[in-house]
Amino acid sequence: MSGLLEVLAWWLVLTGVWLVLISTVDSLEVMVGAAAALPTALVARAARRVVTGR
Repeated sequence: MSGLLEVLAWWLVLTGVWLVLISTVDSLEVMVGAAAALPTALVARAARRVVTGR
């Protein structure tokens, strides 16, 4: 369960960063940002686990 919460936290942060960095926020940009943030959140969790040795 903690892994799911970690991925969710990464996803929220990455989606938020995407929305802050784009000039015009519309529904398509939100969907693209959310879709791109999910695999990135999974990779971020995996990278953190490798670095910490777990």
